Amino acid sequence: MKQQNVYCEPLCIAKEYLFDIQKVSYQDEEPYSCLMHFHEVHELIIFEDIQGSYFSSQGDSALQNSDIVLTPALEVHNYEIGPKAKSWYLIQFLPEVLNLPQFQSIKPLFNRGMHLRMDSKNTLIVQQQTRWLVECFEQQPRSDKSLALLSLLLLWIADQAQAVTQNSEHTLKQSQGFSRLLPVINLFKHDEYVNLSVGEAAEKCHLSTSHFSRLFKSVFRHTYDNYILQHKLYHGARMLGQSNYSVTQISYEMEFSSPSHFIAHFKKYYGVTPYQYRSDINRRMLMAETA
Repeated sequence: MKQQNVYCEPLCIAKEYLFDIQKVSYQDEEPYSCLMHFHEVHELIIFEDIQGSYFSSQGDSALQNSDIVLTPALEVHNYEIGPKAKSWYLIQFLPEVLNLPQFQSIKPLFNRGMHLRMDSKNTLIVQQQTRWLVECFEQQPRSDKSLALLSLLLLWIADQAQAVTQNSEHTLKQSQGFSRLLPVINLFKHDEYVNLSVGEAAEKCHLSTSHFSRLFKSVFRHTYDNYILQHKLYHGARMLGQSNYSVTQISYEMEFSSPSHFIAHFKKYYGVTPYQYRSDINRRMLMAETA
């Protein structure tokens, strides 16, 4: 599976794992898109090469090489990334990880989303720690060593990183129409799967269909239909990674007109078929279990 196609979708943390980490990279001009979105898990992105902006409930800020973005579970966030080559490490972990004794001191760090930056010395240290974590996770994902390395990484960032000032005039919540869309936004935020027609969504927001469509596109930078499609693909990817449902069963569960319709959209978005996607996940899990 192409790693660069994973970013805005679930990492499919295996049920027996507490976290997952992947290296993500794009070449110059390689297609990339990101929707305003939420996660059910905490997320840490450690950028290598990047050009763009980060948007959160606190505001927006310009990203620089080696920056770090920390986003707690269920917080709205978005990115606008330039067309140049880019790469980052993506770490997602279950919220209950912070209940473990070794993580207590960094728990407050995840009260809200943060854009962080470090000096050159600590940047090199964090990058090395991240490489160690990737190497250890690939060999022993459930080991105490992997968890210790994750703890060390988070502790180092909490101690050494400084928050980047965000432009509070451009918070996502202050985007035109955000509050009018909250009934639907909250559905996406808290429900595992949403499949409302544009008319049904507009009705929930007490808006006309045309007005709702305009507001939705102004806030999410995508049409409602496109967002729903990608939301369905997101959920389908999770089912491929975390259930034994067949591709046909998933396609009808997601209310695609046919399995071939689901497969075509999935391949267009991820760059691989659902079968290849599941095969890659199973291969990685098997390698981890036999390591």
